[in-house]
Amino acid sequence: MQPENMILVSVDDHLVEPPSMSGYFMAHFPAKYREHVPRVITKDDGTDVWLVEGHEVASFGLNAVAGRVREEWGMDPGNFGEVRVGTYDVHERVRDMNVNGVLGSMCFSSWPGLGGQYFLQSGDTELAACMIRAYNDWHIEEWAGAEPGRFIPLALSGFMLGPEWMAGEIRRVAEKGCHAISFHSEVHRFGMPDHHGDEWDPAWQACQDTGSVMVFHFGGAPNFMPRSPFDVLIHTMPFNTGVFCSELLWSPVLRKFPTVKFALAEGGIGWIPYWLERADYTYQRHSPWTKQDFGDKLPSQVFKERVLTCFIDDFTGLRLRHDIGVANIAWECDYPHSDCTWPHAPEDIWKSLQAAQVPDDEIDMITWKNACRFYDFDPFEHRTREECTVGALRALSPDVETAPKSFGKRASHIPGAGSIGA
Repeated sequence: MQPENMILVSVDDHLVEPPSMSGYFMAHFPAKYREHVPRVITKDDGTDVWLVEGHEVASFGLNAVAGRVREEWGMDPGNFGEVRVGTYDVHERVRDMNVNGVLGSMCFSSWPGLGGQYFLQSGDTELAACMIRAYNDWHIEEWAGAEPGRFIPLALSGFMLGPEWMAGEIRRVAEKGCHAISFHSEVHRFGMPDHHGDEWDPAWQACQDTGSVMVFHFGGAPNFMPRSPFDVLIHTMPFNTGVFCSELLWSPVLRKFPTVKFALAEGGIGWIPYWLERADYTYQRHSPWTKQDFGDKLPSQVFKERVLTCFIDDFTGLRLRHDIGVANIAWECDYPHSDCTWPHAPEDIWKSLQAAQVPDDEIDMITWKNACRFYDFDPFEHRTREECTVGALRALSPDVETAPKSFGKRASHIPGAGSIGA
């Protein structure tokens, strides 16, 4: 295999909600709530923010710096004129995917939060429910549906509205063909029960009944030292995922719902071999008094049967892939975050694959087959295999500008960004 023959499906990317999303909300909200539709406003300093129930919510920062010179990342883009159009326009996103050789993508939300928690600004749960349903429909129909065969739809869970509501939403979006649900690893931070009780059983049951995957983005940050540089947060993101994964593993969920699948996004894989070893040691040595019971299996076996992990560029994890389980590993691009490898993802991942001496059949598993199997995504439904390769996709969009740009402190915002439906 050569790098241009690879097929790449990314299980962790992000979208910046476009101002036009307000128009979709307006058309789908009940009449009594239309005056509450979130919208983009441009402030006096030229920054664009979303206005949600009187609260200003920023949408940029390090989550939208692809294509910007690295020296300016700390300035944070402040409006839609300072980010690539592909961050918020689905058709330009596909062109950015093409030039990066990426066939498929699953996109997490930005300002609404990983579970949609920032829709609950006013405390009006009925309004928040309208917003989350509208967002999920917009994502399924207007984002993923706009470019068939290029996106794995991902729904917000709306966990802050309670397990029963969440279960109903899981079933509703499943009927629309969406079987990936963005939950939250730290629901207790929002006044909700943690994952160790039975309160969330309706949601787990809904996933089990519909064959839906519960997806967790990287774990929350611990309490850092008062003067910790931002590098500490960036460096420890994968290890925070490991901490949450321990919470999940030792909770009753994996045993109580034996067919529910879980995915860990943006968590890396290099930490997993020792984490699995430590899990089995903990179980074998301490279960007589902690009373944990995995039946005739070890914790590591349960993990490998149920959990999909992913990485951006992780030579250590690739070298130890058989200790993780090759079938448990998927690839991610993380566009347009600061960690993303756009527009050179194929070249970057190829170097690590070759250095780790990964054979062709395992390359296919890691770069697309595992993701497609886990999310029931058929990459060849709309195009032939030959049309899905890195080389074929790059040939579709040779005119995409990829050179990093400097915007200085500010750039002009897009026309009409402050009006509903723009």
